[in-house]
Amino acid sequence: MSASLQRGIDAFKEQIDAPVAAFFSSCVRCGLCADACLFYTETGCPTRTPIHKLEPLRRVWQQEYTFWGRYAKAFGLSKPVTDEELEKWETLVYDSCTMCGRCSMVCPVGNDITYMIRKMREGMAASGHAPEGLIGATKRAVTIGSPMGVKLPALQAQIRHAEKDIGLEIPVDVEGADYMLLLSSMEIMNFPEFIGAVAKIFNKAGVSWTISSEAFEATNSGIQIGVSEIAAELVQRIVDAADKLKVKNVISPECGHAYMAIRWEGPNLVGKPYNFKVVHILELLDDLRKQGRLKTTGKESQRLTYHDPCQISRRGGVVEQPRNLIDMIADDFVEMPDSGTMNWCCGAGGGVSSNERADDLRLKVFRRKQAQLDAVKPDALVSACSNCRIHLEEGLEENGMDITVLSLTETLAEHLAED
Repeated sequence: MSASLQRGIDAFKEQIDAPVAAFFSSCVRCGLCADACLFYTETGCPTRTPIHKLEPLRRVWQQEYTFWGRYAKAFGLSKPVTDEELEKWETLVYDSCTMCGRCSMVCPVGNDITYMIRKMREGMAASGHAPEGLIGATKRAVTIGSPMGVKLPALQAQIRHAEKDIGLEIPVDVEGADYMLLLSSMEIMNFPEFIGAVAKIFNKAGVSWTISSEAFEATNSGIQIGVSEIAAELVQRIVDAADKLKVKNVISPECGHAYMAIRWEGPNLVGKPYNFKVVHILELLDDLRKQGRLKTTGKESQRLTYHDPCQISRRGGVVEQPRNLIDMIADDFVEMPDSGTMNWCCGAGGGVSSNERADDLRLKVFRRKQAQLDAVKPDALVSACSNCRIHLEEGLEENGMDITVLSLTETLAEHLAED
């Protein structure tokens, strides 16, 4: 056995905790998770069923922690996990799973398959079986601070542009602010309008806020690739910056996995509670609405629908807030079938969009989103995740669909009341 494979097997064994063991023990192989996964429904490939993607991890559990599994292993009656097998499984675990959590929602015995995929990736990464794109993004996140290689001067340049456009100062490194805003690299480089939109809304609402020059990146590549030590390091950077500035709250931006990482996984990764509260930007905007501090004028005349980002809605619980906000600015809003917590993934989350070899597959599975949109025929598609936004735009263009993709935060800023 190679040293890398041994590291991978050891990592698998370390990841098999009580929940994983219980999930494998209780799986009845009913196949319901398959019909909940767009990588299976849109390809028909049986190897892409969620539970099949976990087969190497299941076998390690069986051989190491069950009586009959240990018996079979001792007498050479069971198949060992090999490097060749993990090489094949790499594309299943990283290319055809976004960790969207839809499979977990339908499991009749309550198994959290997404949790197990996360554990599976730990072993895959440890054994050297992770995509080059994700490896590169993770290295940049550790060494530079951003998976896309965005450095502070790039953010400062975008802030200067935003300040010129909106005529407002954007606070940086302000100690004692109520809120510290995080940004994903995509918002800085692809959608810098988000920064100005937040500044305009917060100025009108009287929100005390800042951006940290030491930890502005929200994306956590460590979770996507499956290396908890790196994931913890990236979270700790944010914790240190927030504590240094003595802020009361940290805002997760329009980014799905960023929200999951900092809000729900972060305290467990760093091993202690935060000294601050984490809120998603939509949660804060909805609170401002309730308080009467977010006021809008005018309505969008076009027919709107909303794409629920998986990590924000299904796995994060932010479902009603975006709808409350859309109601402020929409005259004609329609829900897609299977919306809310059962919405279909766009197909690009969980690091899939960082993996070039998965490009054809993620565009193929976009047919599921296309079917949702065809059912309601909107003029514009609103969302709250920059990663979803990029893939939605690409998928719509690929399929010749004339639908505009809008950021909810940016659209609200366009409708701010003057008084």
